[in-house]
Amino acid sequence: MISRSGNRKYNELRKIIIEPNIADYAEGSCMISFGNTRVLCTATVDEYVPPFLKGKGEGWVTAEYGMLPRSTHSRMAREAVKGKQGGRTVEIQRLIGRSLRAVMDLEKLGERQVIIDCDVINADGGTRTASITGGYVALFLAMKKLKSSGRIKQFPVVDSVAAVSCGIHNGHALLDLEYTEDSSADADANFILTGSGKIIEIQATAEKYAFDDEQFTELYSLAKKGVGELIEMQKKIIEG
Repeated sequence: MISRSGNRKYNELRKIIIEPNIADYAEGSCMISFGNTRVLCTATVDEYVPPFLKGKGEGWVTAEYGMLPRSTHSRMAREAVKGKQGGRTVEIQRLIGRSLRAVMDLEKLGERQVIIDCDVINADGGTRTASITGGYVALFLAMKKLKSSGRIKQFPVVDSVAAVSCGIHNGHALLDLEYTEDSSADADANFILTGSGKIIEIQATAEKYAFDDEQFTELYSLAKKGVGELIEMQKKIIEG
């Protein structure tokens, strides 16, 4: 018998809430909640590109990620105070950036840059997957604004993307791990998938015990189910 908080089934997402246009000044934004995990995602459009893209006729999408000091059980020092970003922060923001670039036609974006900021308000597992899922909504809303204002001629978003965590906990495959499950999982994985069913990235790690092909296939099946549900939620927001 699998026991999860809220009486969730093994293949059930936490309660997902996506609140669009939460930031007054950003070109696109949303607050996304995966259960008790909450992330503010904003998209900023700048009319320039990094030096390595200057004159090439295409744009860029990048991301910054951070956790507020009391987003966790005990206060975290701000990385700005430490004077440098931690390795985990750098790894996550690079993951968010490349996940979103994978569903963009950067030539249609033109020589401009979109910065996706993902600020974790409350962390209860799955902050990177929530950031990617919410970051896509913020990006899409920003592109809608650019298109309606005439700043771009062709819509540059070519597919949707969402992400979810899965793991093996006490021998059972589970969808969308919260912190208590993630911190004691036998193995866990993050799946970043597109609406058309393609894989952008899979991060899978044995935390306690190695897992086999059959278990991985079960995790992948759960992820496809979860991502499909997330993409339907995204559509309701961005098409509204």
